[in-house]
Amino acid sequence: MALNIVLVEPEIPQNTGNIARTCAATGARLHLVGPMGFTIDDRKLKRAGLDYWRLLDITYYDSLDDFLLSHTADADKFFFFTTKGKHIHSDLQYPEDAYLFFGKETKGLPEWLLYEHPDVCARLPMRNDSRARSLNLSNTVAVAVYEVLRQWGYPELLCEGHLREYDD
Repeated sequence: MALNIVLVEPEIPQNTGNIARTCAATGARLHLVGPMGFTIDDRKLKRAGLDYWRLLDITYYDSLDDFLLSHTADADKFFFFTTKGKHIHSDLQYPEDAYLFFGKETKGLPEWLLYEHPDVCARLPMRNDSRARSLNLSNTVAVAVYEVLRQWGYPELLCEGHLREYDD
C-alpha cells in the first residue's frame, strides 16, 4: 500500500518542508507539481524538513498537466482536498495507492479540476466564519494522511511508544 501526496504549485517553503517531514514519518510518497513559489534548495524548505529529505520518495513535475499525463491509469484513485468540497474527508473511503491532492496556499486547486471530480472533493470541517477561511496547508495534509492511514490500519507504522527513562 502506498499513499501519494500531491502538492500542486506550493508557494511557502516551510509548509512544503513540514509536509515532507510528514511524508517521511509515514512512508507517503511526495509529488511536487510546479511551478513552485520557491526553489527546492531553499534554506527554509530544508530547515522545515530537517534531515528527513533522505527518507523521502519524491517526484517532481513541471505542471499539473505533466502530472496528470503521467498518471492517467491512477485517475480513479485521486482525491482533491479543498474548502469547496462537498464531502467530509473522513466519510470517503480511500483505496490502496490513493493520491491526495492539495493546492497552492493562496488559491487552492484549480476549480476546473474540482468541477470535473465533485464526488472525490474532500473538505475538513471548520467553523462557518469567513475570517477563518482555511487551515494551514501542512496541517491539512497531516490530518488527511492520518485519516487514510487510520482507515488502512496504519500499515508498517509503529503504533506504540516506550519511555526512555523507565522500564515498562
